[in-house]
Amino acid sequence: MLWLLLLQVWVSCLWLGHSEVVSSFENKCDQFFYQKTIAKEGLEPENPAWICQTYKNQRFYATLYDIKERIPVYSAYIYEPGTGKRPDKWMVEPQLIRKTLPKDMQTEGTLRHTYHISQKDIDKSQAVNADYTDLKGLDRGHLNPASHHDTRDGWKTTFTLTNIVPQDISLNSDAWNKYEHETMTQKSEDCKTTYAIVGAVPGNSYINNGRVNVPSHIWASVCCKTKHNTVIAWGAIADNKQNKVEDLTLGELEEKLAKLYNRGPVSLFHKDCPRK
Repeated sequence: MLWLLLLQVWVSCLWLGHSEVVSSFENKCDQFFYQKTIAKEGLEPENPAWICQTYKNQRFYATLYDIKERIPVYSAYIYEPGTGKRPDKWMVEPQLIRKTLPKDMQTEGTLRHTYHISQKDIDKSQAVNADYTDLKGLDRGHLNPASHHDTRDGWKTTFTLTNIVPQDISLNSDAWNKYEHETMTQKSEDCKTTYAIVGAVPGNSYINNGRVNVPSHIWASVCCKTKHNTVIAWGAIADNKQNKVEDLTLGELEEKLAKLYNRGPVSLFHKDCPRK
């Protein structure tokens, strides 16, 4: 019996080692960062969660999540634009509730009915659908947008509330939309593999009675090696109350973010990515 008990403990530990809410992105889902260099300097919040966003046992991107503010700090992914039908279901991260739950993202309904998790426990761990039902002048803003993926499953994985922030409705539908669809397409034309990190700076207001922070700014950054073996990078930022996107160098963006987050110097990419 003792050997059987030890075997069960070993199997349990092995399974937990593959948990998708991880202690670090290193060696877990660092493939979504240029040269596997994790963006962490000056960005980590007081209560962070590192999520390897997983669906059907496949990792699609990495999200640094701010548990206290219930919004992502950033999502890091490889830009592979495509088209598809917009998913109609929103998902959440089970392992923010309890580490022994499945690593695949799930709907709130599945967690309640299949895994018998109370809505109260889901609400406590992260943003939920109810937080976004009565928005005024705001929209569900993707950091990692569905259109930057070229598979059906890739589209679905962006519809998790750990990848969403309350975004100004005009900005989301106009200027930021143009950045996602036009600027990204133009600037990445010569890229072999395009690494993107898109984030949000916490603001001073909240939705749903203080549950979810409304960011003061939305920002984006990219680094890639071109077909000519040069390395290019750029940044962009938008005030979340204005329908305008400011184009920046990577260095300019990092300097702005260092002031906005006030957590020390910010480094988004490997040193090979040009800052000027």
